[in-house]
Amino acid sequence: MAEYNFKEIEDKWQSYWQQNGSFRADNKSDKPKFYSLDMFPYPSGAGLHVGHPLGYIASDIVSRYKKLNGFNVLHPMGFDAFGLPAEQYAIQTGQHPAITTEQNIVRYKEQLKNIGFSFDWDREVQTCDPKFYKWTQWIFMQLFNSWYNQKSDKAESIDQLIEAFTTDGNANIQAKCDEDTPNFTAAEWNAFDEKQQQEILLKYRLAYLANTTVNWCPALGTVLSNDEVKDGFSERGGHPVIRKDMLQWMMRINAYSERLLQGLEQIDWPEPIKEMQRNWIGKSTGAEFEFKMDSYEKTISVFTTRLDTIFGVSYIALAPEHALVKEIVTEDQKEAVSQYVEVAKNRSERERMTEVKNITGAFTGAYALHPFSGEKIPVWVADYVLAGYGTGAVMAVPAGDQRDYDFAKHFDLPIPPINDSAVIDDKADPTWEGKMINSDFLNGLTPKEAIKRGVEELEKKGIGSGKINYRMRDAIFTRQRYWGEPLPVYFKEGIPYLMDESKLPLILPEVDKYLPTEDGEPPLARAENWVTEQGYAIERSTMPGWAGSSWYFFRYMDAHNEQEFAGKDALDYWQNVDLYIGGSEHATGHLLYSRFWTKFLFDRGLIKVEEPFKKLINQGMIQGVSNFTYRLNLTSDEDQKATPEIYLSKGIVDRIKKSNLTGAEKAIIEKIITQSLVEFNSANSTQWKFDNLLSYSISPRHVDISLVKNDILDVEGFKNWRPELTNAIVIPESDKKYICGSEVEKMSKSKYNVVNPDDIIERYGADTLRMYEMFLGPLEQFKPWNTNGIDGVFKFLRRFWNLFHTDENFMVSEEAPTNEELKVLHKTIKKVKEDVENYSFNTTVSEFMICTNELTSLKCNKRQVLEPLVIALSPYAPHTAEELWQKLGHDTSISKASFPSYDEKYLVESTHEYPVSVNGKMRAKISFPLDMPKEDIEQQVLASETIQKWLEGKTPKKVIVVPNKIVNVVI
Repeated sequence: MAEYNFKEIEDKWQSYWQQNGSFRADNKSDKPKFYSLDMFPYPSGAGLHVGHPLGYIASDIVSRYKKLNGFNVLHPMGFDAFGLPAEQYAIQTGQHPAITTEQNIVRYKEQLKNIGFSFDWDREVQTCDPKFYKWTQWIFMQLFNSWYNQKSDKAESIDQLIEAFTTDGNANIQAKCDEDTPNFTAAEWNAFDEKQQQEILLKYRLAYLANTTVNWCPALGTVLSNDEVKDGFSERGGHPVIRKDMLQWMMRINAYSERLLQGLEQIDWPEPIKEMQRNWIGKSTGAEFEFKMDSYEKTISVFTTRLDTIFGVSYIALAPEHALVKEIVTEDQKEAVSQYVEVAKNRSERERMTEVKNITGAFTGAYALHPFSGEKIPVWVADYVLAGYGTGAVMAVPAGDQRDYDFAKHFDLPIPPINDSAVIDDKADPTWEGKMINSDFLNGLTPKEAIKRGVEELEKKGIGSGKINYRMRDAIFTRQRYWGEPLPVYFKEGIPYLMDESKLPLILPEVDKYLPTEDGEPPLARAENWVTEQGYAIERSTMPGWAGSSWYFFRYMDAHNEQEFAGKDALDYWQNVDLYIGGSEHATGHLLYSRFWTKFLFDRGLIKVEEPFKKLINQGMIQGVSNFTYRLNLTSDEDQKATPEIYLSKGIVDRIKKSNLTGAEKAIIEKIITQSLVEFNSANSTQWKFDNLLSYSISPRHVDISLVKNDILDVEGFKNWRPELTNAIVIPESDKKYICGSEVEKMSKSKYNVVNPDDIIERYGADTLRMYEMFLGPLEQFKPWNTNGIDGVFKFLRRFWNLFHTDENFMVSEEAPTNEELKVLHKTIKKVKEDVENYSFNTTVSEFMICTNELTSLKCNKRQVLEPLVIALSPYAPHTAEELWQKLGHDTSISKASFPSYDEKYLVESTHEYPVSVNGKMRAKISFPLDMPKEDIEQQVLASETIQKWLEGKTPKKVIVVPNKIVNVVI
C-alpha cells in the first residue's frame, strides 16, 4: 500500500497557495462573480474547536466548486475583533485589549490556514483596526446627517430638511421623527437660536440621542443588549443586570420597518429566520386614541388592533416605566406602586413577556374615562405591559385577551361579555365570529364591521385614528465600555456635533484602567485631553459590537481603499453576497442591522443593492459529548477537619438510584464506601464514618473528555487533573473500571468537552477533518461530534490515494476505460454536482466512498476516470487532490482546472440483475439485458450451473419471469 503522508502534503500545498496567491479575487473580470462569505468570528482566547469550522468548510467547498465552474470567486475572511471578553481580560490583567485580540487573531489564522481554506487573505479586515473603523465612523456620520422622508420612503440628507424648514417650516414634512416633535413655521424656525435648531434636528436624525431604558450591568460597567442578558444576569460572567434610564445614542431603525418586512420576500433565507424578523418587527394594524383622566388634565394614549372590544375594557394597564405612573398615583397608593415599579422594571423584557403564572400588579388609585361611555376605568401598573411597544399602555379587555383575563381574575376585576359567540367561563375568547353585545353603537356588528365603525367614531370625535404600528424599537447604539469604536462626536452646550471628516479615524485613546470612573463615567473619561482642539468634550461611550459587522461585507470588496469605504467599481461589480453562512442566533441582531445599514447606504446612493445577502444558510451546531463523574456529597453531624472527595462509578450511582439505599444493595454500597473512607481517614487524619451520616446527595461533575475513553475514566489522570482531586476516593465497578456518564450538549470550554481541530489534523489530516465534518449529517442540522467514525473517512482517503498507486509507485494507465468504469465516474460527477448545488454535502462524501470501493473492485487506475475524479474531489479534500493532480503531470494548481461534466448515456442502465429463486428461495443473481425476451431469460436461467445444482436433475413445472424484476423456478 502506497504511503499517504498527509502532513507533508498539506504543509506543501498550504505554502503553495499562500506564496502564489491562488485564491486572490480580481475586482475586474469578464467572468461571472460569486461572493461567498462566512459570518466572521470573534477571536476568543480559546481558539477554534471542531464545531467552528463547519460552516467555513461548507462555504469553502462551494467557493472551490464555483471557481472550477468558471466563476470569479470572492471568499474573504476577517475578524469581528471588538468584544467584551477582551475588555474583561484587560480589566483583570491590565493588558491592553488590542494585545490580547492580536494574539488571539494570530492563533485563529494559524488554525484556519491549517484546515486549508481558500480564503483571500489579502482582503482580511479586523473591526478593531483604525483603517477599518475609520469607515464605520464615517457611516455613522452619514446616518447622523440623514432623516427619513416618508413621502419618498427613503433616507435623505439633513441639509434638504433644513432647507425645507427655512422656507416652509415643518407643516408639510412627513418624516419618521420623535413623537414630541413640535410644529413650527418658517419664521419660527429662522428665529430659533442654534441650540434650539439643533435640538429639533436631533428629533429627525437617523442617529440621535435619547433617554431610554437599558440593561445596565454595574459589575461590567456597561449597557448590555437583550441578547447579552439571560434571566436577569449578564451572559458574560453571570453578573446581575438592572433596568435603568440613560441617555444613549440610538439608530432610527423603526423608520425602515416596512421595507425590512417587504425585503424578506426578495431574499433566499431560511423561513424560520424570516419569521423571527417578521415577529421582531411586529407589524400591527389598528387604532391609536386617548383616554382622558378623571380629575387630571393628562391623557393616556393606547394602541389596539381590536377596537371592536372597546366596550369590554375593565381597566387600563401601564408599563412600570410609563412616565404617567409617578404623576397620577394617589397618595395612599404611592408606596405600594413605588415598590412594585422598582422590582418590575428590573425584570428583563423576555421574563416579563414569557412569565404567565406569576401575576403581579399595583393599582395607582387613579381612573381614566371611557372615550365613548364616559365610565370610570381604574388605572393599574402591570409588568406584562412593555414601555417600548406601542404606547406603553394597554386597554385591558379580559373577555378577549388571556393575560388581561388572568389579571382580572387575580385582582377580582370585571370581565364584561361583548360578543354573543364568545365563551368566557374559564378563559378569554378572542373570537372573530359572532356579533357585538353590550357595546352601545357597535351592537349587532361583526368584529370586523365594529373595528371600521369604531375608527370612524374616533376620528369624528377627534380623539384618535387608524394606525399601523411596529413592535420593533429604535436600536441602542452605544455601550459604556472601552473596547469599541469611538464616536466622532463632540458636545457644545450639551448639543452633539460631528467632528470634521479629516479627523477620522478617531482613534481610541490610552487609559490608565479599563473600568468606569469612580463617578460612573465610561472608561474613555479616564483619557487625558479627550477633547477637541477647541476644548469641547468628545463622546465617552463607544459603538456596540454590531456596528462594524453591519457593513464589513462591503469592505471586503475593496479592503485597501483609503479614500472610500469601498470604490464604486468594486461595489458595482460585487454588489452583494451570493452565499452567506452563519448561525441563526443572529436573526434579530446582526442579520437585521446589516439589512438596515444596507438599505440606508442604498438610499444615499452609495451602493446599488438593498439587501446584503442573497442566500443565507444557517449551519447546525456540532455538539460535544460531555463526560461526567459522580461526586458523593456527605453531610454529617460531626465537625470534620476535611471533606472527602468521593466519586462513584456510574453503575454504582444507577444502583443507588434504583435501590434508594435500602436492603441488601444498601449493605453492599455501605461496605464499598466504608472501605474507601478508611483509606481516606488514614491519609487525612479524619474520622469519617458512613454510619454517622445525616444525609447524602450525588452530583454529576463535568470531567475533561481527554481523561475518558469509551466512557472509562483514566483514574490516575483524573487525580492529577486538579489539586483537590489528588487524594480523591474513586470507587469503580466490580471489574475495577470507573464508568463515566455521558451527554450530548453544546461544545464549551466550561463543560470540558471541547475537541481541538489541531489534534484531529495532527492525527488524521485536514482533508479528513473537512470530509468528516461534512459526513456527520446535513449542514443545517445539529449533530454530536463522535470521533469513532473518523477512521472511516481517513481510510477512504487512503483507498482513493491507492487508486493511483501500485505498491509505492505512482501508476496511472492510459488505457481507455470500460463502460462500467465510465458509469461509476459519470454517476459520481453527477451526484457531486447536484449535491454541491443543493448544499447536501454529507451525501457527496458517501458517494465518493461508494465510487472508490467500486473502482477498487474494478482495479481501475485509468487516467480518463481518475483525473476527472480528482477535480470533483478537490473542493472537499483540496490537499490530496492538489498532490494527485501534480502527480498526473499538471504544473498549475487544480483550482485552475474545469469541473468535469457528466454524460447521461453512461447513466442509463442496459442490464438488470435478476434475483433467481427456486421454489421461492433465492439461489442466484444473474444479469440480463433489459430488452432480452422472456424466453431467452428462461433458457439461460435453466442453463445456469448454479440453478442446475438446485434442480437436482428435476424438470421444472414452470418458470415465472417478471421482466426487469425477478425469476422464480417452480419444481
